[in-house]
Amino acid sequence: MTTFGKFGRATLGAVLGATLLAGTAAAQGPQINLQAVTQPNPQQPQYTRVDQPLLRDALQARSNGRIRVTLASWPERNVNGPEIIRLTRSGQVEIGAAPLNTVAGDVPLLDMADLAGLNPTIQQARQIGEALLPEMNRGLERFGVRLLAVAPYPAQVLFCREKAESLAALRGRRIRTGGGSINDFVSAIGGQAVGIGFPEVYASLERGVVDCAITGTGSGNAARWYEVTTHMYALPVAWSTYGYFVNLAWWNRIDAPARELITQVMAEVADAQWKLGDEASEDGIACNIGQRAGCSIGRLVENRPMTVTRPTPEDLVTLRGVLTNTVLPAFVRRCGAACGETYNRIVAPISGVRYTAQ
Repeated sequence: MTTFGKFGRATLGAVLGATLLAGTAAAQGPQINLQAVTQPNPQQPQYTRVDQPLLRDALQARSNGRIRVTLASWPERNVNGPEIIRLTRSGQVEIGAAPLNTVAGDVPLLDMADLAGLNPTIQQARQIGEALLPEMNRGLERFGVRLLAVAPYPAQVLFCREKAESLAALRGRRIRTGGGSINDFVSAIGGQAVGIGFPEVYASLERGVVDCAITGTGSGNAARWYEVTTHMYALPVAWSTYGYFVNLAWWNRIDAPARELITQVMAEVADAQWKLGDEASEDGIACNIGQRAGCSIGRLVENRPMTVTRPTPEDLVTLRGVLTNTVLPAFVRRCGAACGETYNRIVAPISGVRYTAQ
């Protein structure tokens, strides 16, 4: 359905009018300097296709230059995921983006949105992530930050140095994870979870420090993991749902028109990132296996393309069972009984999987 068909011309006009008004109002007042650090790789389409044109350029343009945005990726600032939240809390950057599971140490509830095996589709991942936003912000605001938006990377799958065609084949392998519930998943299938920051994974795969690594189909392509792996098992374990965190003191200090404009732009960033995450999931597979017809976002691998195996029906059932019997109970043990109640109240009606105390 088109935008006009869904909302109607009058509604669309009202939305555009509100955006223009917000931009006009936000252009009045003293200069606002906004430092943002958002993506693990400056070549990722999430950075080049969304964050740069929207978070950086559009926000600055719509405020008539009043909001001056300095945008950088993690490597450009020599930081990793867990450090992003500390930079944002301390006010060294105003907005920082990182996967929720890498910054869930202080607020374990953040892990709930993207538990391993929870979201078989990216549409459900968005529904659950946005449904949990108010709860996550209640926890985060105690530490001086809040979430402006959540977004996904492409489907999180397994890149392996050697043949991998089922979960059973992963038993005994050292598998890099981003932390959180994916560690529980890896342990449940008989693998050994290894925590390594994203920028260091390429070298770890190259040297054989790990046998496999989990990341998005497109994210692995952008980081050239196809140069140090041969096989991909395209089981969507998760979506690495990440958040755009803002320093709360700074957010409350800027004037209402500026906050409104930033809120509107961040809503556009979220929409674009969810659309890109969906498109990039299959595109990443096509690019990594050298399938030119399906590769329009990532880098086509022509020299030694990877081999991909789609998940077996049995493994999809296994993944759901791991969520129910291992991942969800382990998460509640880390997070507390109240998190089990929150899960059953907000997430279970969407996922169809309830938490039962063990």
